[in-house]
Amino acid sequence: MEWQSALLLMMGCLFALMLIGVPVAFAFLGVNLIGAWIFLGGEAGLGQLVRNSVGSVSSFSLTPIPLFVLMGEVLFHTGLAFKAIEAIERLISRVPGRLSVVSVLGGTVFATLSGSTIANTAMMGGTLLPEMLRRGYHPTLSIGPIMAVGGIAMLIPPSALAVMLGSLGGISISQLLIGGIVPGLVMSIGFLGYIVLRCRANPELAPADDNVVDVRGWERWKPFVRDVVPLFAIFVAVVGSMLIGWASPTESAAIGALASVVATMAYRALTLHALYKALMETARVSVIILFVMVASTTFSQLLSFSGATTGLLGLINGMDLSPLLLVLGMLFLLLVLGCVIDQVSMMMITLPFFMPLAHAAGIDTVWLGVMMLIAIEMGLLTPPFGLLLMVMQSVAPPHIRLQQIYGSAIPFIAIELVVLVLIIAVPGLAIGLPKLMS
Repeated sequence: MEWQSALLLMMGCLFALMLIGVPVAFAFLGVNLIGAWIFLGGEAGLGQLVRNSVGSVSSFSLTPIPLFVLMGEVLFHTGLAFKAIEAIERLISRVPGRLSVVSVLGGTVFATLSGSTIANTAMMGGTLLPEMLRRGYHPTLSIGPIMAVGGIAMLIPPSALAVMLGSLGGISISQLLIGGIVPGLVMSIGFLGYIVLRCRANPELAPADDNVVDVRGWERWKPFVRDVVPLFAIFVAVVGSMLIGWASPTESAAIGALASVVATMAYRALTLHALYKALMETARVSVIILFVMVASTTFSQLLSFSGATTGLLGLINGMDLSPLLLVLGMLFLLLVLGCVIDQVSMMMITLPFFMPLAHAAGIDTVWLGVMMLIAIEMGLLTPPFGLLLMVMQSVAPPHIRLQQIYGSAIPFIAIELVVLVLIIAVPGLAIGLPKLMS
C-alpha cells in the first residue's frame, strides 16, 4: 500500500470515529486494531500491538503524572485551595475589578499546585463566578479570566500534560516543565493588565464593592502569610529541586505530593473522606491519561511502519521550508485543530509528524514544546469545542448562554496569541531557565 493510502486510511478512520462521538482513546484503539491487522500481519500484528502497548506505559518517565495529579486533588478536596483564594481576596481590597483580579491571582496560585486545567476552572468557576455575576460584573470580566487562567495550569509546573508531551515527543521533561514558568507568568501578568485597564476605562464593567472592609497592617497580611505562603513552598520545593539538580521530575513530583499531604495534615484539614476522594480521582485521571498514552504510542508506531510518516516527511522536506516557517506551520495547524478537537487528541495526531521534522530542521525541541503547550492551551478556549468552554458551561448559572462564554474568551485568546508571538521572537523566554538549569 502506498504511504498516501495508508495515511488516508488511518486518519480517515480516526476522524470518522471521533465524528460519531467515540471517545478519543477508544477511537485511537479502534484505528490501531485496523492498522495492526493490515500493516503488521493479521493475528501476529495484533500480538505485536499488545506488546507495544505494554511497553508504552512501563516507562519510568510517566511516574510524575499521577503524583502531580495527586498534589492538586489533595489540596482541592481538603479545602486549602479555597482558603488561599480568600486570603488573596482580602489582600487586594481596592483594586479595579477586584474579583476578576482575584480569579487570575488565585487561579495562578492554584495552577502552581494542581497542574489540572479542568480542576482550576471548575474550582474558580464554582466559587467566584456566582459572586461576580451577582455584583454585576460583565461576562468578559467574570467568565473570561476564570477560563483563561485555568489554561495556565498546563504551562506552570506541576503540569501532567507537559509530562505527557515530553514523554510522547522525546523532550526533556524537566526542561519542558521549567520552560513553561516564564511564559505562564507573562500570560498571567497580561491578563491582569487587561483587566485593570478595562476597569479603569469603563468602571461599569466591574462595579466597585462598597461592602469591602479595608483592613490594614498585619490583619490584612495575616491570612496571606498563613494560608498562601506555606502552600507556595510546595511549588518552590517542586521547581527548586529540579532547577538546582537535586531531583529528577519523578523525584520532584514525589516531593510535591508528600509536601501536599504534610501541608494538609499541618492545617488539620486532611480527613479520611477527603483522602479517599483525592486518591480515587487521582486514579481515575491517571488511568485515562495512561490509556491515551497506550493508544498514542501505538498509533505513532503504525504510522511509521506503514511508511506514512516517512512519506509525509519527505514531501515536506522537499518544500525546503526554513525552520521558522516550519514552526509557524506547526503552530497554525495546532490552532486550527484546537477549534474542533481536544488537546490530548491534538498531541496524539501531530507529534508523530512534528518531532521528526523538528529534529531534521535542527529546531530546539524545548522551545517548540513550550510553544506547542501554549497553542494547545489556546485550543482549550477556542469555539466551538474548547474543553474549558464546556467546563465553564457546566458550572455557570443556567441564564449564561454559550454565546456569552464564547465572547468572553476572545480577549484572552488574543493575549495568549501575543505571548506566543513574543516567544517566537524571543526564544529565551522559553529556553532561558532550562539552559540555566542545565
